[in-house]
Amino acid sequence: MTTAEPKNWGAVLAMSLAAFALVASEFLPVSLLTPLATDLHITEGQAGQGISVSGLFALLTSLVIAAVAARVERKRLLLLSLTLLMIISGTVVAFAPNYSVFMLGRALIGVAIGGFWSLSAATAMRLVPAAQVPRALAIVNGGNALATVIAAPLGSFVGGLIGWRGAFFCVVPVAVLAAAWLMFSLPSIKAQGAAKNGRLLGLMKRKPVALGMLAVSVFFMGQFMLFTYLRPFLEAVTQVSVSRLSLILLVLGLAGLVGTLLIERLLKKSVFLTLIIIPLVMAGIALALVKVGSSMVVTTLLLGLWGLVATAAPVGWWTWLSTTLPDDAEAGGGLMVAIIQLAIASGAIVGGLVFDWSGYQATFQLSAAVLGAAAVLAWLAARASGYRVLSMICPPSGVRP
Repeated sequence: MTTAEPKNWGAVLAMSLAAFALVASEFLPVSLLTPLATDLHITEGQAGQGISVSGLFALLTSLVIAAVAARVERKRLLLLSLTLLMIISGTVVAFAPNYSVFMLGRALIGVAIGGFWSLSAATAMRLVPAAQVPRALAIVNGGNALATVIAAPLGSFVGGLIGWRGAFFCVVPVAVLAAAWLMFSLPSIKAQGAAKNGRLLGLMKRKPVALGMLAVSVFFMGQFMLFTYLRPFLEAVTQVSVSRLSLILLVLGLAGLVGTLLIERLLKKSVFLTLIIIPLVMAGIALALVKVGSSMVVTTLLLGLWGLVATAAPVGWWTWLSTTLPDDAEAGGGLMVAIIQLAIASGAIVGGLVFDWSGYQATFQLSAAVLGAAAVLAWLAARASGYRVLSMICPPSGVRP
């Protein structure tokens, strides 16, 4: 087969829409942190744990999903379980009478996130020919980038109009549409067997893989120490209104979409060099926000740059995975999702504790330190893979270190 069936490309687009709904659901608390905390009578740090609990359940799901996928037909697993959980989660959160029920809804979205992202790369790879896999993965991850553009500013805007509950419920019809589209477009995909299910720990015995996974973990931890608490920072320090908050988040999201489109060119030159530079840039931004966070113009520009590189980073790491573990996409994908979700949860938890105890300055400074460590680990992963700084800057023809 030289080209994918049109229906299969429709399934790829449907997966992109599902990815959009998942990412929007996962990170809506970022733009609704303040009203959510006020309504549920909790601190902003506690409200931020709504991201932590979804990350923890995504972690647990990603560790067991390979075993489940080996026994359950992929279409049924993705549609009837994961998408249904997304719909239930949005409904539970929107009507949550208290903090406990809210956290239950967030746990359900975590299960959906862990299952979907663990299987997304392997599923896309089986829908299209090998030569078109990068394009399929880019389309699926495009839903992630689009959610970053729309979810935060729209969530803030809609939340101001109809409340944070209404904003959460808006994701439900999108999830329903994604489920219907997948139902008609996704072909039956049988599991290839359970031979690789026990290889997660085995993969970590490879030094380049272990260092790369550690680097991606530390990167996401540092990112979400800061990103989770942007709204209270912007309201208290930059002193923006809800409308200006929505504008700043829109700038961040649009810059992220641009970054996702541009990173392919950088990855063609050097995967590792890109993965080293991104956290260094973000660390500099975190420190700069501590110094100039009171200026709305400068803060908006800095957050635009943050969105440009941070949103593109997952594309870089998925590219690293596809080149490092081309024959273990499903096992490697589950492992990376588990690690990323643990990092997101840890970052939100630690960031929330530091934010409540010491304020935004300490939170942002800690984020910068962790992001700096991520750059060092990416460099070590490059060395373990046999690359040097010079070869990353000027790689041999056809090589993408």
